[in-house]
Amino acid sequence: MANDKLQTAKSAKNDEFYTQYVDVEKEMNAYIDYNPEVFKNKTILLPCDDPEWSNFTKYFAQNFQRFGLRKVISTSYAVESKKYKVNYQPSLFEEENEKFDIDKTRIKGKIFILERDINNDQKINIDDLEWNYLEGDGDFRSEEVKKLRDESDIIITNPPFSLFREFIAWVLEAEKKFAVIGNMNAITYKEIFPLIKENKIWLDNPFVRGAGYFTSPLELNKNLSYFKSHDYREGFIRVPGVRWFTNLEHGRRHQPLSLMTMADNIKFSRHKEIKDIGYNKYNNFDAIEVPFTDSIPDDYTGVMGVPISFLDKYCPEQFEIIGTDSPYYIDELGIKPMGEKWIEDYRRMGGTGHLTANMHSLCLYDANGNPQSVYKRILIKRKR
Repeated sequence: MANDKLQTAKSAKNDEFYTQYVDVEKEMNAYIDYNPEVFKNKTILLPCDDPEWSNFTKYFAQNFQRFGLRKVISTSYAVESKKYKVNYQPSLFEEENEKFDIDKTRIKGKIFILERDINNDQKINIDDLEWNYLEGDGDFRSEEVKKLRDESDIIITNPPFSLFREFIAWVLEAEKKFAVIGNMNAITYKEIFPLIKENKIWLDNPFVRGAGYFTSPLELNKNLSYFKSHDYREGFIRVPGVRWFTNLEHGRRHQPLSLMTMADNIKFSRHKEIKDIGYNKYNNFDAIEVPFTDSIPDDYTGVMGVPISFLDKYCPEQFEIIGTDSPYYIDELGIKPMGEKWIEDYRRMGGTGHLTANMHSLCLYDANGNPQSVYKRILIKRKR
């Protein structure tokens, strides 16, 4: 399954995935294209990184003057506090510095700061990074890192997958702008989806086919069960279903989907399911099932259930998000239970899913009268 590696990583607390420079650059360019001064006079905090290796740190250090930044702060998590087991090797950058202390390196986080020309070459760039040890282990939840959060304007990082809910809450608690990488399934979390619905968070997806290629210290231990040969590409680990979650404006978010009418979709759709069956209404909710984002009809004014991947293309000027078929929305929306008859028909037709009559998951009868259950859906309406 697409989420197997992340789930295993979450269970083992193996969250150390390092983002490629090109992926950082592509996403930041989206914000800069929309607003060329988005980073001007801003303090950028890059937590959850090992600054010596972090491409987030490298990118903002190299572009410090071009963006007109005020300050860049990057922090790391202490080696002994990490849950994975690898043989830690300090970088030459660290070892050759007079501050280096192998004992401190194992128990304390590090902080890198860029804000001035320390080598007097009349420019501020990566050569002017200053580093020191933190008092604690660098956990973003510590009071020490909270103070750095409160000092910053924008927080950008790839946080631990297992702590995504907590990290987003930590950022929003301080009302900060942010851009962070997370798993697509996070949109179904009860702490995250309402923020998307209210346009307080939105998604962007510069990853090709929705999969990111990351490096990781876990690359040193290929005996871990969730690393298979097909997961590698020149030393990278492929992680499917990753997205950028952000509250920074970018132009892609305001590009409307090009849509056809319901009749034209049925006639010309590239999806056999739409051409053969058309659009079905749910058995337990007044909405139609739209299993593909590119099949959303332009002329339907009622509620539609669409895949969660719709959020990659969501334009707030074009659509309104009504809710989702998650338990915390069923009362508000009036999604009814599946019902005894539907379950009886489902079992009679060979259905083996763990479904019961009192569940509120969306279900339908297709054009041939066959009972069908559907994957998680976002419920939307067209704006006019």
